[in-house]
Amino acid sequence: MNVQPKASHFIDGEYVEDTAGTPIDVIYPATGEVIARLHSATPQIIEQALNSAKRAQKAWAAMTGTERGRVLRRAADIMRERNRELSILETHDTGKPLQETLVADATSGADALEYFGGLTRSLTGEHIPLGGGDFVYTIREALGVCVGIGAWNYPTQIACWKGAPALACGNAMVFKPSETTPLSALKVAEILIEAGAPKGIYNVVQGYGDVGAALVTDPRVAKVSLTGSVPTGRKVYAAAAEGMKHVTMELGGKSPLIVFDDADIENAVSGAILGNFYSSGQVCSNGTRVFVQKGIKEAFLTRLTERLANVKIGDPMDEAVNFGPMVSEAQMNIVLGYIEKGKAEGARLVHGGARLDREGFYIQPTVFADVTDDMTIAREEIFGPVMSVLDFETEDEVMARANATEFGLAAGVFTNDLTRAHRVVAGFEAGTCYINTYNLAPVEAPFGGSKMSGVGRENSKLAINHYSEMKTVYVSMNDVEAPY
Repeated sequence: MNVQPKASHFIDGEYVEDTAGTPIDVIYPATGEVIARLHSATPQIIEQALNSAKRAQKAWAAMTGTERGRVLRRAADIMRERNRELSILETHDTGKPLQETLVADATSGADALEYFGGLTRSLTGEHIPLGGGDFVYTIREALGVCVGIGAWNYPTQIACWKGAPALACGNAMVFKPSETTPLSALKVAEILIEAGAPKGIYNVVQGYGDVGAALVTDPRVAKVSLTGSVPTGRKVYAAAAEGMKHVTMELGGKSPLIVFDDADIENAVSGAILGNFYSSGQVCSNGTRVFVQKGIKEAFLTRLTERLANVKIGDPMDEAVNFGPMVSEAQMNIVLGYIEKGKAEGARLVHGGARLDREGFYIQPTVFADVTDDMTIAREEIFGPVMSVLDFETEDEVMARANATEFGLAAGVFTNDLTRAHRVVAGFEAGTCYINTYNLAPVEAPFGGSKMSGVGRENSKLAINHYSEMKTVYVSMNDVEAPY
């Protein structure tokens, strides 16, 4: 499959190139080979994209919600029809196994387009009756031009999670993918045009941090939505605040996953695997601090180790493979550094812990036991296949330790005690919580974090409030009284 796009950027309904921009090499993580070359956006490209979005937005907002919804739902249908082709592209972009991308990437993007496409006709204001015949009515209005800044772990999904609610509300979007995974968003833009979206409503520009900064600070931009790390989020949030822009921040985490001794061990192990090793551990909501009650600690570790013997690592294009490489050499080296810190600080290496002797950026699924709260691997987000297993004795103790972090993206609990399950999730300081499962993110449910893990929510009806604002109109049916 030739993955070289027609050009680096997609603006005003067509591919656009400017080779004066800094080259961006697309590296296939499974081999380390350069498989495409794009160029970062020059100031002229950024200008073109923002002008195009600004010009197209008003007419798009003036269409009925039903008309906008039809476009989004058509785009969802096209994505589903081309799921295999888009999944292969996503695997080239990220290195994630095709077994995974076929069910978790373009399909999730299509779900978002379909869901928000279905909501558009219900985006209304309300009538508020007042005394004496006066009343207020509200009008839900688009914000204008929105900027989306994507992460490299779910490039197709993120392009749609941000684009679908933005477009549903009548906004235009300029989306900047991660420079590590620049290919998939171009296909989303192409499909939207094919589905009938007006030119300029969804533009894609490539680039490094300087391009993101130029977009975030531009006065034409009304809203910024970022998926990324906490340090990047701080910078982007501060820059957006300068212009009083609307902001959604979906940032990192160091999420707790608590396993009580009455839990179903098979299910708990499955949850820990999904919360640490899916996408080679490159998921922001991962439950990387696995607190296991002492009574079942060894049984849990034994079963986990047995299950990890079934990992099939290899060519991500082989649908039998269920564990792929890290997204880049740089990310692989960051994770290897954390593994060395885990060993040096006294954690017990139970499984994995090494780079694989093969081409590409592969690290074994890695499990540390006897991890303590003060160890680096228990405090910092690793963003790789490294699980920390910590012991605990009582519920009060584990809750205090689970919440003792600056992050608050996700949290999970495995227990067969229904009352305790609800009590624990009520006590979690996290935005997205799970009982007896982990890491599911249906578009119908709000997704996002608290504390340093971000602001705002993606998906669900709540996302509509982050991409629109209410205008209040007071209507008087009476004479106006004044003091003089």
